[in-house]
Amino acid sequence: MSDEETFKPVQLDQPATETTQPEPQAPQPESSSADPPTAPPAEQKTESNWQAPETGEKTPAQAVAAASSEADQAGKWASTVEQFKLKRFFVLRPGTLDHAVEDLKRLVNQKDDGAVQSVWLLTEIDHWNNEKERLVLITENSLLICKYDFIMLNCEQIQRIPLNFVDRITHGVFTFPPRSLLKREGHGLRVFWDRLREPSFTSRWNPFAVDYPYTTLTYHPVRNASEKLSTICEINSFREQLTAAAQKAHAQNPVPGKANGVLVLTQPIVIEAYVGLTSALGNQNKLGYCLARGNVGF
Repeated sequence: MSDEETFKPVQLDQPATETTQPEPQAPQPESSSADPPTAPPAEQKTESNWQAPETGEKTPAQAVAAASSEADQAGKWASTVEQFKLKRFFVLRPGTLDHAVEDLKRLVNQKDDGAVQSVWLLTEIDHWNNEKERLVLITENSLLICKYDFIMLNCEQIQRIPLNFVDRITHGVFTFPPRSLLKREGHGLRVFWDRLREPSFTSRWNPFAVDYPYTTLTYHPVRNASEKLSTICEINSFREQLTAAAQKAHAQNPVPGKANGVLVLTQPIVIEAYVGLTSALGNQNKLGYCLARGNVGF
């Protein structure tokens, strides 16, 4: 072989071109059309197994539940204490009230008073703010305010007020004079039967005076003990029946020289008591009611 065939001339003025071969690529598996492309795995959170970190604070729902539970417990305790207090009243003993009503009906004068229309269990408040347990009867002609001993089961006193003498009935909240130290919640009614006569000075300062021309009545403490007691202790129903009975008595038997009819007013009921240490002590201990007091009964 000659030199001309071995070496070929190269011209310097022409750029030398380098021939590069492509790098071999790794073969990729063919994906079939039936299999969908797989996505790269992502982080998945299981919310069902996730729990909030425990802290000392309660959620609003837990706080509401705890408050309602405490309120229920307090309500049950208050109800238990109230039931224990009510059980001390002798009027709640089985058969006591029915026995008292039958005793009083036998004492009613059918000629002067007429038939009994209704019986009520109320509280009388005297002019010194002392509470007294009373059974009140409305008959055809009279209003009977009875002091009944539920311990010995006998009637001790009856105050008889002719219905045709009743000329005014006021109902409203209780109030006291501006300089009084006493306070009373609730409302009641006051029945007047001689509007022209005012209490004397000696009667005002006599705690045992009984010559007042009016009486003040309010709810009995056991009015919520049962449905029956709630009915016979309702002061508004008593006022309505008393007004109707008095109007009827005025029409059938008018009193000469007196205006016929009953004036019903809604206004505060003033109790003219100022210091009332005895009433505060007596009302707090329910001395005007027939209660179980251990070995002593008042």
